[in-house]
Amino acid sequence: MCDNIINSSGREMDLLEYLLAVTLFYFCPRNEQAKPTTGLEYTFGRRSKGANMVKEVVHIWELGGGAFLSDLIDLPISASTIEGLSIVLVLDLSEPEELWNTMERLLQQVRQRITKVMHEINLTNPKYAKYLENKAWKKYGIDHLDKDMIDPLPIKLAIMGTKYDIFQDMDPEKRKTICKTLRFIAHVNGAILQFVSLKSESLVSRVKQVISHFAFGTSLSHIVSMDYTKPLIVPSGSDALGQIGVPPVPQGELARIHAKKPLELWKQGYCAYFPQKEFGNSVKSHDIKRDKKFSEDAIDQARLQKDKELENYRKHQEKKAKKLHSN
Repeated sequence: MCDNIINSSGREMDLLEYLLAVTLFYFCPRNEQAKPTTGLEYTFGRRSKGANMVKEVVHIWELGGGAFLSDLIDLPISASTIEGLSIVLVLDLSEPEELWNTMERLLQQVRQRITKVMHEINLTNPKYAKYLENKAWKKYGIDHLDKDMIDPLPIKLAIMGTKYDIFQDMDPEKRKTICKTLRFIAHVNGAILQFVSLKSESLVSRVKQVISHFAFGTSLSHIVSMDYTKPLIVPSGSDALGQIGVPPVPQGELARIHAKKPLELWKQGYCAYFPQKEFGNSVKSHDIKRDKKFSEDAIDQARLQKDKELENYRKHQEKKAKKLHSN
């Protein structure tokens, strides 16, 4: 989530180094062991611009743990940040059985929060609220054929599909289904859609370009790729429902689907093709209590002492129970 940039250690970073760090280390899993993000983490970076070397700063809020802690998204989104706000939603293309649920939960949380903020703005400054709404529609134009079917968010939004190197080896029909679905979601929400793999320098470069555009307003490439046999590169406002095609409803499932809205039809179609796994507490895989970056000697020693006392109490109770049972 970008608004204005620094890493958590406070060291000033070169722009190129920063973008590489954010797009690769933060957004995309690497082969080597990466440090997991815990909850909502903050970093920033800056660059010097122009002859006067004016500092430009971008603030980065990263939400880890998938959709489990999605309510933390609310914190950086406010009336004071919304105009400069950008959101990058990172999805794992190699896990289609988790993709829809993760995407849906996070987008719902973002939209709910932005709707609330826009309502607050409209009460105090309706002209500003209207300006933000009109700005969101500029990427489509007032005469877009799909204007009655789309609802663009009044922020910059990008959907990044990671692990393309794994995704490209999937069954062609599966790839086609995922690509069409993500194109639909990106189109109706006003998002940029791009696929990325760390094994492709050109794809990484394009992601860095998007982050730079969000962070510092640099220009975007005009390259468009909608062929599902290649990495998708779909700028916001460049797609159309007629080009995307019909929802991916598996053969024999159409009679079972009852949807009142296009989004519901796409959801039921996609989930019939890729049954979704239930959400779990993804934070459990990373024990926050033992994370060294949150260490506090006094607290950790007290916790260790209490753990020992609890273990001794447990053993005492077990012995006591055995004696009672033997009698």
